[in-house]
Amino acid sequence: MSTSTQLRSSLLDLLTEDGTLTDPAWRGAAEAVPREVFVGSYFTEVPDSVPTRYRPVRRGEDGWLEGIYSDRTLVTQLDGRTRADDIDGDSTVIGSATSSSTLPSLVLRMWQQLEVEDGQRVLEVGTGTGYSAALGAHRLGGDRLTSVEYDPVVGRAAAAALKEAGYEPRLVIGDGLRGDPEGGPYDRLIATCSVRYLPMAWLHQVKPGGKILVTLSGWSYASGLALLTVTGPGTATGRLLPGYTSFMIARPHDRPPRPTLALLPGEERPSRIDPAVIGTWTGGWVAQLAVPAAERMGAGAEQILWDVSTGSQARTAPGPDDGWTVVQRGPVRLWDRVEAAIRPWQAAGEPHQEGFGVTVSAAGRQRVWISAEDGPGWDLPV
Repeated sequence: MSTSTQLRSSLLDLLTEDGTLTDPAWRGAAEAVPREVFVGSYFTEVPDSVPTRYRPVRRGEDGWLEGIYSDRTLVTQLDGRTRADDIDGDSTVIGSATSSSTLPSLVLRMWQQLEVEDGQRVLEVGTGTGYSAALGAHRLGGDRLTSVEYDPVVGRAAAAALKEAGYEPRLVIGDGLRGDPEGGPYDRLIATCSVRYLPMAWLHQVKPGGKILVTLSGWSYASGLALLTVTGPGTATGRLLPGYTSFMIARPHDRPPRPTLALLPGEERPSRIDPAVIGTWTGGWVAQLAVPAAERMGAGAEQILWDVSTGSQARTAPGPDDGWTVVQRGPVRLWDRVEAAIRPWQAAGEPHQEGFGVTVSAAGRQRVWISAEDGPGWDLPV
């Protein structure tokens, strides 16, 4: 047995034991697909570096294969262009991750959550390295899977890796937010990027009764994984799923370039909520729903919200008598909106995101709600 096979089997045993991998068909796919064909060289973060620095790990180096068969995301591209093989020697580099190979447990968990059945046609948005597409092609057959990649360099590398591994799904280079206008309709859609709202093209390219699995995110980078059932052309309903899932946001949905933040004076008052709550996983999600055009910074009692489109700001700080204060300025009172969202969520018992649902109406309105469709809710920024 090769080292690769041994490491792959050990990883899949761990994922089976911890309850991540429960479907024998998907275990069979993971056993057959060699992840190293799709990853090649990659980056690892330099611990405690500010700003974050990355060190290249190249194919064949000590620890390279062990890293590939660890259950972690491997960054494969920085700043939309830099790959690990572009870095000389042992140099490190500063950059923003723009492509990666998602940790295997998440890839396999999402394929299982998609509830795909034999014979169904699947559209994958975000080919990335091609590893997920290979799993889908092995499980369903290459003729049942189409995968769309926005970045042509990433897409060409994925195509070569898929061919080397012996898989032939249909590959498309283009804007995944447009889906695949020429290839539908599909039974399932799975997205390996996050979006601020559901692209209408997806809702028309998936058959009524079909399912869409996608991570909803935003400019504060809070995330939630949603499984929706398409109820008709352009309409859908579903719920968010348990767990903690995040993906890089689709580039057309990412926040716009902005200048360096300058904190300016404003109106001060006591805060009605503990600011630290928006630093939690679900609290941050609720705050993002309330102010989707804002970026969140800070930690604990010292939070900053900044809406670059309007210049609106809010910043909190510890106040007297174990309380907190907030300073706001600009046409949008960001903290007022956050408080108005957080308080009904707290009144509902602070449910995790699995307590939330999503409804997309024929008019194009996309609403996230708590507990029931007529419960507290917020519109996504369509």
